[in-house]
Amino acid sequence: MSDPAPLVQPPSDGLIVSDSLTIPHSELSIRASRAGGPGGQHVNTSSTRIEVRWNVLSSTALTEERRERLTERLAGRLDAEGNVRVVAADSRSQRQNREAAESRLADLIRRALVIPKSRRPTRPSKAVQRRRQEARKRQAEKKRDRRWRPE
Repeated sequence: MSDPAPLVQPPSDGLIVSDSLTIPHSELSIRASRAGGPGGQHVNTSSTRIEVRWNVLSSTALTEERRERLTERLAGRLDAEGNVRVVAADSRSQRQNREAAESRLADLIRRALVIPKSRRPTRPSKAVQRRRQEARKRQAEKKRDRRWRPE
């Protein structure tokens, strides 16, 4: 395979995941390669497929709590070194594929960091319990009235 194609330089501020988390672009490893599939001559000559890797274990952008949460929630997507990899080859444009891959990575991380609300156990109200009991009594009466009785 040939050398990766030169990439468009990213903005210097970083990849914004949420208000409280921004991944520095220096922590992202971005690689361009030739995309497969249909596309004729263009696909054979252009390195438009973008692969973005980010190491969760060595990132300086994460607190220990967030790092643990991500390693737990993304366990199936992490490789042996702790990298999470996202690929985009949707467009013929390298820039658009890079934006798509970074957006997918940010969305993946954002969803993995969500802490689900714990369920508060509840009880049926007295009125609901009473209506259920009344419905059971009505059903029992109906069945009892349908029973055959010798006269």
